[in-house]
Amino acid sequence: MLEILQKRQSVRKFTGAPVKKSDVKKILEAGVRAPSGKNGQPWRFAVIQDDKELLRQVAAYTIYEDFVRRADCLLCVFMDKTQSYHYIKDCQAIGACIQNMLLEAADIGLGACWIGEILNADGAVKQLLGVDNRYDLMAVIAVGVPSGENVRLTPRKPLEECVLFYR
Repeated sequence: MLEILQKRQSVRKFTGAPVKKSDVKKILEAGVRAPSGKNGQPWRFAVIQDDKELLRQVAAYTIYEDFVRRADCLLCVFMDKTQSYHYIKDCQAIGACIQNMLLEAADIGLGACWIGEILNADGAVKQLLGVDNRYDLMAVIAVGVPSGENVRLTPRKPLEECVLFYR
């Protein structure tokens, strides 16, 4: 597991090659294995892969449009508020869901990047996708075959800087 965690990185350059639908399913299945409070499983997904015009339209709602539109697939992650018992707790569960998805993508050799900035366009994205206000946009994950260009692991703070105390 530690090897996969260390291998995972935010990939922003893709080859343009298609991602297999079976791999997209594996990523989604990893997401739904995340823990959630009271087993509410509040995550919902919109998969944009075949409709490249829709993919470009969604990409236009983020400052990262240039690389997002080059992904083969976008996984829009929503919270179903009718399945939520505590908003913050459910946001944390969806964060775990997203992390599972990113780890699965890395494990099967795909590149992925968690786009959070697109939350600034929650209403516009939901309108574009025909998603009602029962759902809140939590993130979009850009998925594609990594090009291998400029791939570098970002440095992490030493553990000693992150641990407040250990008694």
